[in-house]
Amino acid sequence: MVMMGPPGGGAFGGPSATQSSASAGLPFAGVPSEMQDGASEILKKEPVHPEPEFTFHRLALRKSRLNLRSLFENRRIAALFGLFFLAVETITALMGPVLTQQGIDNGVMEQDRTALYRAVTLFGLIIVVNAATSFLRQRWNGKLGEDIMYDVRLELFSHFQRMGLDWYTSEKSGVLLSRMTSDVEALTLLVNEGFVNLVIQALTISVVTFVLFSYNPVLAVLLLGLVLPPLVVMTLWFRAVSERGYADVRDRIAVVLADLSENLAGVRVIAALNRRRQNAESHRNVVGAYLDANLYTARAGAIYGPVTEGIGIAAQAIVLLVGGWMVVDGSLQVGELTAFVLFVNTFFAPIQQMVQLYNTYQQGQSGLKKIGDILSTEPSIVESDNAVSLPPIHGQIKFEAVTFRYDDGPEVLRDINLTINPGETFAFVGPTGAGKSTIAKLITRFYDPTSGVVSIDGQDLKAALIDSLRTQLGVVPQEPFLFHGTIRDNVAFARSDATEEEINEAISHVGLTEAVAQLSDGIDTLVHERGVSLSAGERQLIALARAFISRPRVLVLDEATSSLDLRSEAHIEKALDGLLEGRTAILIAHRLATAMKADRIAVIDDGRIIELGSHDELIQLRGRYAEMFETWSSHSETDESRAIRSQSD
Repeated sequence: MVMMGPPGGGAFGGPSATQSSASAGLPFAGVPSEMQDGASEILKKEPVHPEPEFTFHRLALRKSRLNLRSLFENRRIAALFGLFFLAVETITALMGPVLTQQGIDNGVMEQDRTALYRAVTLFGLIIVVNAATSFLRQRWNGKLGEDIMYDVRLELFSHFQRMGLDWYTSEKSGVLLSRMTSDVEALTLLVNEGFVNLVIQALTISVVTFVLFSYNPVLAVLLLGLVLPPLVVMTLWFRAVSERGYADVRDRIAVVLADLSENLAGVRVIAALNRRRQNAESHRNVVGAYLDANLYTARAGAIYGPVTEGIGIAAQAIVLLVGGWMVVDGSLQVGELTAFVLFVNTFFAPIQQMVQLYNTYQQGQSGLKKIGDILSTEPSIVESDNAVSLPPIHGQIKFEAVTFRYDDGPEVLRDINLTINPGETFAFVGPTGAGKSTIAKLITRFYDPTSGVVSIDGQDLKAALIDSLRTQLGVVPQEPFLFHGTIRDNVAFARSDATEEEINEAISHVGLTEAVAQLSDGIDTLVHERGVSLSAGERQLIALARAFISRPRVLVLDEATSSLDLRSEAHIEKALDGLLEGRTAILIAHRLATAMKADRIAVIDDGRIIELGSHDELIQLRGRYAEMFETWSSHSETDESRAIRSQSD
């Protein structure tokens, strides 16, 4: 059995990353063995959540801008039922002052007990109807709101999956995280509570205004004429101020999450370089900017709230004064004045509540705009309308006059012309930044060339369905990413329908069978997030097994051994011997030990192919590759490298 050495330790040999994390002050990555039984019992009691039924369409881009109206497009009937319940609830809630007026004028003032009892009975009936309607409305609209948010979360996550790699190089992960968390939460609050309450208050104001005019048009005109102008002025001011403020709040919280995400990801470097104090101070400034943005909006609300409340109190006083004169003159009944005063309070209560509702609305609208900006961003890699499905490929890869640059930067590749034959192992070597990894990204169509054509078996990749291309490719990056889950989950990541026999075969093919067998849970052993419980060599072997199980026709290895120690590298190289057999293989090589396995080698420098041939041919050429090999050989201390050097000489 081959035991993995440093760096990394891991579950198969040496100290685990969990132990290292504990000593470095990192969050614990797993459940202690002595607590495992208890944790298993708790998990057994957890409810079973079904898998979400959602179909991902690579080109199913949103055709219209995301807004409040578009959120309800697929659930219009449900929204109409919700509005019906809302209308009934609001109208029944406003019947109180009317029944009070009827009870006073027709019952108390006329000394008619029957009329009084009738008003009280209707009051009780209205209470029951209002309570039942409120219950139905909250349940119905609550489910409607959560269903809408479910759609938004899935659409946003699906769009993240759709976007090209170039987009992720310009976007911070913390900012994207804020779109899925704080922005969606603000939108949830708007849809579930803010929007419903906004409709209730608007409907209340409309109904109350109608009732006031039906009681006494003169008093109603006087009331609205005195209070509406200052209310409109204050509302327009608050709208402008809060809109700017909450847009700033959404931006600042995104910066806070981005800074937090970066510090958590780089905590080992921070601890090693003793940057904890400086980074804490820097985060203090970031959080302080977020605090300032919140205080700005809070100050605006502190001005708007008391002013509107004062206007409402003044309005009640005016109504009481003028209405009292009308009662004395006999042009208004006592019950009508009572109802009028009650309705004035009902009229201004929604306006005062709209301060908080408008805050919710602005936060939700700001979050909606941020999410809409992402959903309206088109992916850089798209399929043409007449894209065709690639048949089983043989593996001939051809570059024809390919030039490439990232965004508006300088040219990374210049006029590349190259043909890689089916079943050939082809290596690209060269200095850092020469364009080696860019070639691998063009083959997998993570990017499209700025000019020229990249084709497989004569088919331009731009004219092929992306799924039909990538299902026939295997990619092993320099730093393999393992997801939180078991070894089984990570090996079968490219093929969720893989059988246990196929998984074991892949593990055996890369030489991990004996190591996995030593674990108590075998292939069901948890590897934790990013595979922190494994060494670098073990993570790379699992990545190779993941590539093997998908049975790719073309395999791309992007400096897959550059970060490994020599012992781990030797084990990886041995696994590669079987993995590369019968496949077209692209090796982006940092170490020449990997490149020498290739049938042909291309030396890339400054975006151009300056040398091309087999290892022996390039050594005899005495050019750049020969210089690189001489340098590599002189720094290598293994007997194997000395033997290879002597044979080449």
